[in-house]
Amino acid sequence: MAETGNPPTPPRRRPVRRVLGIISGALAVLLVLLILLWNWDWFVPLIDRRASAALHRPVTIAHLHVRLGLTTSVSVDDLKIQQPEGFESEKELFASAKKATVSVNVWRYLTHKGLEIPLIALDTPRGDIVALANGRNNYSFTDPNAKPAPAAQNQSTELPKIGTLTITDGDIRVALAKLKTDMHVLMHTTPVKGDQDGTIVIDLKGRYAQAPITGHIVGGSLLTLTNASHPYPIDARLENGPTYVTLRGTVDDPLHFKGTKLVLHFAGPDMSLLYALTGIPIPQTPSYSIAGNLDYTAAHIRFTNFAGKMGSSDIGGTISVDPQTKPITVDANLHSRNVDLKDLGGFIGAKPGHEESKKAATSDRILPSTPINVPKLNSVNAHLVYKGDHIENKDMPLDNIVADIAVQDGAIEINKLNFAVGNGTLGLSGALDPVANGQFKTHFKVDVSRLSIQRLMKATQTFKGEGTLGGHITLAATGNSIASLLGNGDGGITLVVDHGGDVSALLPDLMGLKVGSAILSALGIPQRSDLKCFIADMPLRNGILSTNSLLLMTNNTRTLGGGSVNLRNETLDYHVTTRSTSFNILSFPGRVNISGPLKSPTIMPGAEIIGRAAATAGLAIAFPPAALLPTIQFGVGKGSACEDALGKANADPAAGVKPGATTGSGPASVQANKPAPPARKLTRKQIHSVWKERLKQN
Repeated sequence: MAETGNPPTPPRRRPVRRVLGIISGALAVLLVLLILLWNWDWFVPLIDRRASAALHRPVTIAHLHVRLGLTTSVSVDDLKIQQPEGFESEKELFASAKKATVSVNVWRYLTHKGLEIPLIALDTPRGDIVALANGRNNYSFTDPNAKPAPAAQNQSTELPKIGTLTITDGDIRVALAKLKTDMHVLMHTTPVKGDQDGTIVIDLKGRYAQAPITGHIVGGSLLTLTNASHPYPIDARLENGPTYVTLRGTVDDPLHFKGTKLVLHFAGPDMSLLYALTGIPIPQTPSYSIAGNLDYTAAHIRFTNFAGKMGSSDIGGTISVDPQTKPITVDANLHSRNVDLKDLGGFIGAKPGHEESKKAATSDRILPSTPINVPKLNSVNAHLVYKGDHIENKDMPLDNIVADIAVQDGAIEINKLNFAVGNGTLGLSGALDPVANGQFKTHFKVDVSRLSIQRLMKATQTFKGEGTLGGHITLAATGNSIASLLGNGDGGITLVVDHGGDVSALLPDLMGLKVGSAILSALGIPQRSDLKCFIADMPLRNGILSTNSLLLMTNNTRTLGGGSVNLRNETLDYHVTTRSTSFNILSFPGRVNISGPLKSPTIMPGAEIIGRAAATAGLAIAFPPAALLPTIQFGVGKGSACEDALGKANADPAAGVKPGATTGSGPASVQANKPAPPARKLTRKQIHSVWKERLKQN
């Protein structure tokens, strides 16, 4: 029996292979076409969206170029960053550049060796940095609607290693309303030439702090800036209005504050103008020129070993600033070999230099009314120590100055302000606490210790000897100038001169109009009176200086004072009375009235002097031999006036502080004088004899 049926059909694999081949070929063609037709601009919309979201303002680029490799370069053309919301009225873009290129060492980053950027290149970068008066600015890149993120703690960011920075024709406008600043920062870089490193060059033009500013700054390359082993060079010159600043030298590892070798030079007409550049408030000064070494660390900026001139005074020392505190902290240790006190006038509210004295000559007032000029006290906490070795001032008998002053939270504490006068000291201490409307609540104490009267009265030549002045002056007031503080102040003056020395007869005798002695003294014929004591005890209440006691006593005269001095309007209503302590002829004793403005008071004889003068004139006409009778003084006796006045001053001193041991070589004391014998009646012949003897003496 024969078998029947068809044989099995083999599988059909050729069509499948053909399909797979077609697909592979198509993919290969597509890959080739992709490689041939690839355009990085396809990613431009994505980059625009991502950048706009990150910077919170519209960002666009025209073209994107990428060169892949172990070091990958990315370039964008026509970069434009628009102004953020609220700054649409600005005429310029926030930032732009014709081209920006950044290269990154990808292999180094993938092998966890850190981020390295071998190249940053900017072609024609432009910027518009703006801060408004209300505090808003266009350079904060935070989302205004986002919740603040918690502050990261104990996180440190390692800076990338940057190679070459290339800038061509850069121009950044900076407009800061609070600083009254609108200027352009022009910049470009120069390439490496042989052994010379590349540099970045910055020019400033415009206005800074309301004053014109120009500047030229040449710094090292960015590669030098990040190279810890290569000092970074700086050569800068700035002119801000009349202020001129230069800075030259090198900075060691500036990113980590390792130190500097910089020389800083300031020059200008007034140090108060430096506030805009330094942030440190300084009172007005005369013209200055100062140079020294500038150094900084992470915690301090120090201007050390500086020296120069301020007006006619020399100035030097060290200033240390801690910018990390709020407000900043400043420590200054200054000294002068020769100082003119007029150069320090700005520190007490007067105009510094010599112009103020010229102005004062045409004014009816003598107390400085310019507000105490220590600006922006709340912007700094400061401690100033100053020593002037020698004071050059013909009008004031002061030898040197030592000051220790602190500013803390807007208040001024004068720990010490001492002047040496020979072997004596004039010392000031006190405080000024700011209150409303620029006023200061103040309290001061002046300690006068063993000041040589001869030195104090050197210019008038009215005293010779070893007499010394001591005592205290106190003041408590609220105001903003010397005039306003004294015009409403409370306190007092208690001053004592111990026994010693002598006073020219011109001074006490003119008080009593002793005609003969005054004329002889005015002609330069030496005739002097021994000073026994001088005591002034005068309380100050609400700007009115009254008199508890005022006594000037010599070996032959006693002068008493009374009345008041109005420091509000700077006027006098005062009188002094001088009488002889023994028999005297050719004298018009009595009261002299002193009134009117402090600067130019009117001095008028009182009724007793006028009566004696009139009687002398009348008798000279009617009976000449009797003309001398009205000029005769029989004496008031020496008594214990000095002891009484000093006792009252010690018991209840107007200044609130007893004179104590502030005069003489030891404790202040006034020696008692022997009482004078009782006055005796003289015959006409004895009077004639006394007159004849006085003429021989004169």
